[in-house]
Amino acid sequence: MFRRTFWFGTGVAAGVWATTKVNRKLKQLTPESLAATAANKALETGTRFKDRAVGFALDVRDNMARREAELEDALGIQEDPELPAPRRYAAIENRTHTRYIETTTYPNNRNEDH
Repeated sequence: MFRRTFWFGTGVAAGVWATTKVNRKLKQLTPESLAATAANKALETGTRFKDRAVGFALDVRDNMARREAELEDALGIQEDPELPAPRRYAAIENRTHTRYIETTTYPNNRNEDH
């Protein structure tokens, strides 16, 4: 009698366990659940891709600055070169004269872009 009760209880437990597993799997295979899973994986992938891209951009920036410093040292370039004074119109500096100083770099040839 004890054997039959043991095997009956084992069978009931196995049946409950199998039913629970099947119901969980069926819930996972519903369209809403599949869409949510796909969306979550897409977000995770996008986040990982963004993090890697940002890391790559920072590495490029650091290496670019280091290489620029190496080239400046090799060429003997000063870090803060003195820039020439900006060009100004003579009319602004001296209001008595209305002479115009041309500072454009465009040529007078109007047919250049044709």
